[in-house]
Amino acid sequence: MLAVIVGLYVRLLHPNPTTVAMTLLLYILLLAAYWGFRYAVVASFASALCFNFFFLPPIGTLTIADSQNWIALFAFLSTALIGSNLSNRIKTEIAVSNRRRRELELLYDLGQRLLMTESTSDLLKAIPQNIVSVFGTRSAALYLSNGDRVYLSDQQQVQFNLESLRHAMHSSNLYDASSPPRALLALSVGVRPIGSIAIEGNLPSQETLEAMSSLIAIRIESATAVEKLARSDAAHESERLRSALLDSVTHDLRTPLTSIKASVTSLLSPLPLDKQQRTELLTVIDEESDRLNRLIAEATEMARLDAREVHLDPAPHSIRECVEQALSECSVALTGRTVQLRLTDTLPQVMVDLDLIVKVLGHLLENASKYSPSDSPLYISAEVEDAQLAVNVADRGIGIELLEQEMIFDKFYRGRGQRHSSHGSGMGLAISKAIMEAHGGSIRVTSQLGNGSVFTLCLPLAK
Repeated sequence: MLAVIVGLYVRLLHPNPTTVAMTLLLYILLLAAYWGFRYAVVASFASALCFNFFFLPPIGTLTIADSQNWIALFAFLSTALIGSNLSNRIKTEIAVSNRRRRELELLYDLGQRLLMTESTSDLLKAIPQNIVSVFGTRSAALYLSNGDRVYLSDQQQVQFNLESLRHAMHSSNLYDASSPPRALLALSVGVRPIGSIAIEGNLPSQETLEAMSSLIAIRIESATAVEKLARSDAAHESERLRSALLDSVTHDLRTPLTSIKASVTSLLSPLPLDKQQRTELLTVIDEESDRLNRLIAEATEMARLDAREVHLDPAPHSIRECVEQALSECSVALTGRTVQLRLTDTLPQVMVDLDLIVKVLGHLLENASKYSPSDSPLYISAEVEDAQLAVNVADRGIGIELLEQEMIFDKFYRGRGQRHSSHGSGMGLAISKAIMEAHGGSIRVTSQLGNGSVFTLCLPLAK
């Protein structure tokens, strides 16, 4: 290219030395930008020689007659070298910037993959595999001091021994540039070491490796903390349910058993009993046996719902059909009670298991009747809400305290004012909630003390 420029100017254009110098400088800068600093340095000296030989008097010699031309030649060579160096530095900085940007993108990708893994055991297994897949390294190994465990990306390719991984946890990061390159990095949270990672082949920059080790350490620590918190919450919930179950057993099961025991004892006693007394005692035994059976059935159903063993048989039904069947089954509990229906004929059908939804509606109606004055009406209405049908069962009863409005859907929970004044296992609303969730719906309550409550069922629409 230099020969072309010189030949073109010498034979055809015959420009002045300034034009030649500017053209050669442009050529050198382009060469530095695309080919690198070494080529630009060689081209600078070659251009200086050509500039002196062909364009500075005396033409055709390497001597310079005028001292000003010496200054011009020196300025040309200096400018060419400085410009080449600056161009090369810019090119290098751009390459470094692009590499860092790419490595940041890879770190972000690694972080996203780690966040998507919820289980701690799955996370630990996935870390070496994700390092290899994201950064394109040959192999990776993760060591955790807790349990002295090692997780490998590939059992056959990883060649780090356990002792080196243990040692790396308490030493500074080690970078080996041999073939293949290797890195051993400590994992620590604050000043507390928790393990180490080893990576082999196609390593990113040291800054990226250190950032990656910090990211992995933080993710492991957060996953471990979340798992511990979940276990603690589960233990507290288990203890709460155990206490609630014991309370339910001692109160709800002992009461009917006591009544049955007393009635049977009276029947077996040698004291004479007339027919009416015997009938009353047998009636008590019959009613309390039914109550026991109902409590056991509710407990069994709750266990099946918790174990996801209930199979739905959804079909399109009108909400009026569901409500009327629930009213029919609750006719005894609603004796003398006014129930006002506010259901339009334009309401869409819902996709539900009829028997289960009737059970939920029946339980809400029985509760509304139980906890409201006998002369106050009940209200049932429905409207489309967020692509679901919201069915409201309202009463004008005593209401529910704000703090209890979420707790009433827990198993075995009963309102503080009803724990000893009403019969029941405290599982009805929990069963209703489980049934609604099995349908892909929900149940909620809004209430105000002294003004009654509104229970809302959100049911999926039939397509």
